[in-house]
Formats: sequence, C-alpha cells, structure tokens
Amino acid sequence: MGMFDKPILVFQTDFTYAEGAVSSMYGVVKTVDRELEIFDGTHQIPQYDTWSASYRLYQSLQFWPKGTIYVSVVDPGVGTARKACVAKTVDGYYIVTPDNGALTHVKKYIGIEAVREIDETVNRLQSTRGTAIFHGRDLFGYTAARLASGIIDFEGVGPEYSVDEIVEHEILEPTVEPKHVKGIFEINDPNFGNLWTNIPLEKFEEAGFQYGDMVNVKITYEGETAFEDTVLFHKSFGFAKKGDPMVYNNELMKVAMAVSQGSFCKKYNLSYGPEWEVEFTI
Repeated sequence: MGMFDKPILVFQTDFTYAEGAVSSMYGVVKTVDRELEIFDGTHQIPQYDTWSASYRLYQSLQFWPKGTIYVSVVDPGVGTARKACVAKTVDGYYIVTPDNGALTHVKKYIGIEAVREIDETVNRLQSTRGTAIFHGRDLFGYTAARLASGIIDFEGVGPEYSVDEIVEHEILEPTVEPKHVKGIFEINDPNFGNLWTNIPLEKFEEAGFQYGDMVNVKITYEGETAFEDTVLFHKSFGFAKKGDPMVYNNELMKVAMAVSQGSFCKKYNLSYGPEWEVEFTI
C-alpha cells in the first residue's frame, strides 16, 4: 500500500501539549510505519472526562474520510480491568479507545457494527512492558498504527465481544410540547463559551419555535434558577447585538446558547451536565 492508500490516524486525548505524551504516541506510530498520516482532533478534553471524549468523537468522526482510524484516549482506569478495544462503525470507521463510555454517542447516533478487545500479547509495544500507565502510547497508538499499516486486520486486533457489552453513559432526552421544550446543556464550546443542549433543532421547530422569535429561557442548576431572560432565537451570532445572549442552531443541528462576541458561560457563570436544565417557552 502507498501512503494515500492507508487509513488516516486522528488522535484525541486529555494529555495537552504540556509534556511529551503526544509526541511519544506519534513517535510509536512512525516507528511502526513512517508513511502513516497523523492528525490531531484535540488534546484538550477535560481531564478524565469520558463523556466529553465520547461527544467530541461523535462531533468530528464522520467528517473524516471513510476508513479513518480515530484514537481516543481519555483513560482514568488505565492499567485496570477495563477493556481496551477497537470498534468498527456501521459506516466504515475504526475507533481505538478504552471501553469506558467513550463510545456512547457513536453507538447511539451512528452505530457500531463490531468491537474487539485488544490482545496485549500481540498488539502491545514490547519495549515498555514494565509500565501500565501509558496505554495511549503502548497499546492504543501502537495497535492503531499496526491496523492502519496493514500489519494486522480488524480480526487481528483480538477477540470479538458483543456490542451490547460496550460501556455507555446515560443520554438524556428532552421533553417537547407545543411552545415548551425542556432539556439540558450536555456539552460546551470551550473556546467561545457557548453551551449546547440535547434538543434537536427539528424538535424545537416542531414545538413552534422559529428564527426571529423572542424566547423565554430559564436555566436551573440542581433546581435553583441560574439564568432567566427573554432572548433572540436566530440562525447565527450576528443577528444579536454584541454582548446579548441568544439561542441558535449549532453545528450538530441542536439548540444552543451564546453571547454575541462574548462568553455565555463566563458572563452568567454557567456550565454543562445533567444538573444544568434549560427550559424554552414562547
């Protein structure tokens, strides 16, 4: 296989670039096969946050070419009995990851065809067998490189286990009634301070909300009101005045909130998670 016949490798972790972890993973890949292409998803997932790992994987996976191998390493249980796996999606991608909730959104919204546990007796970097704390380098990066290079095929990863056994986080669904929708903020846009809900735009529109509406918004945290105001619902940030909060449709076709040219999270001291409920009425 030539360079452009081989799958692309994309890495996401919670490692940051503060020390040499990311560099070491990429070095292992290039040691297996110098021709492999490596790209960054993100290395700034919140530490130990397997929910965010799952969401970011779902957010970007399908925008890469079919056959891409995505390596997702947020692994608070590294070295324990949690499974290390490679999952194959129904549309032809591969995900190399600890099975610790990181496959939740892909399984629900895309679909997983099969999953195999990595056989460490074969697919592990042998020169580092004395350590059990860096599977991103020694197991996940190494296995992904072997798979991408053609040294092993999917069956060569290790034994298959049931897709039903994949560890999953609970995904909460919104409640939708005419002119009244209630959900949660399930993730943020950390660079801009926006908050994304679990409410699909389609459901929002079915409830009677339209671009240009002034929408009553109430946000609560553990039952206590954290924000309450009437704000504009529109398709993009420039329709609101600078500094004003607004409701918009995000890149995943879900309802979200922002401050035009500002940070919604910082301005109103808000965050995300199942405790952060949001209610929209007109």
